Amino acid sequence: MKTFDEQPFIAIWELTRACDLVCLHCRAEACKDRDPAELTTEEGKRLLDRLAAGKVPLVVLTGGDPAKRQDLVELVAHGTSRGLSMALTPSATPLVTDELIRELGRVGLTRLAISIDGPDATVHDTFRGVAGSFDCALRILESARNCGISTQINTSVHTGNIRLLPEFRSLVKTLAPTLWSVFVVVRTGRATQDMVLSAEQVERLLEDLAEAAASESFAIKTTAAPHFRRVLLQQRKDNQPARGRLAGWVNEGRGFMFVSHQGDVFPSGFLPVPCGNVRNRDPLEIYRNHPVFRGMRDEDSFSGKCGVCEYRKVCGGSRARALSQGGDMFGSDPACAYIPPRYEGVPVKRTHLDVLR
Repeated sequence: MKTFDEQPFIAIWELTRACDLVCLHCRAEACKDRDPAELTTEEGKRLLDRLAAGKVPLVVLTGGDPAKRQDLVELVAHGTSRGLSMALTPSATPLVTDELIRELGRVGLTRLAISIDGPDATVHDTFRGVAGSFDCALRILESARNCGISTQINTSVHTGNIRLLPEFRSLVKTLAPTLWSVFVVVRTGRATQDMVLSAEQVERLLEDLAEAAASESFAIKTTAAPHFRRVLLQQRKDNQPARGRLAGWVNEGRGFMFVSHQGDVFPSGFLPVPCGNVRNRDPLEIYRNHPVFRGMRDEDSFSGKCGVCEYRKVCGGSRARALSQGGDMFGSDPACAYIPPRYEGVPVKRTHLDVLR
């Protein structure tokens, strides 16, 4: 049995698309008001029950802004009571009060992740669309630490801020999170093509992150850039130190599933291909058996460079980027600069249509 065939390692639940920020890249294309069609509290509890029964190790509540829901603490408490490790990625707004953070800590929240997309208020607040968001993010992180909650910093890297990576690293070091998660922007939601990094820019970014992972006290992972693992493995072959995360390759649909605010199940939030709805189907049955999910877990289903790459079993490329920029979720990841030795002249044996048949 392949790893993660039976259940994902991480299940993301988008509680709502409502949010008071106006982020330039927003995957959810968030708006101010909540959608009446959101999963209700009871439907959400049933979802958490099923994930717990399926022994999913980690559930992340995201948005929009989860703090826009009045039942947030109740849902975290319910998941914790069922044995789930519950994490949260709220928006940096005044809704996330110190009192709310204390309540979340009291009911067992294991980690709080906050986005910081600039090394100072000017860059961050411009990207997030609301003045004061940067200072709010710093306050939330401090409050979480004071409550004994593990913290994580999420950073979206794009053409407008990639040059600031050294300043980002210095700030993250000062804030001392458990994990720095670096997201390479995918052209989905509000993100536009002019925000998308070239393959060469991504390669340099990953090399810089690998160097940081070898020396910083906090862990570093990437989102939508799974070839970070390839960079780390190449460094190990060259007898260079590498402390980035290598165990348990998780990618879209492989150890990872996303449930939208209306209950639709996707391989990830950045791969908007609906595969069923939790209101009428078991989310784990969708994960295990839907052809898209099964294809995501079959590295031999990939085409182009990814299909012949010797690192495909530990990387797999960003399926979301392959779809958004190349039109084929099983095609090559255009943000990867690596050319596999077997690539030139190798015919494509399968297409995404073959996989879905």
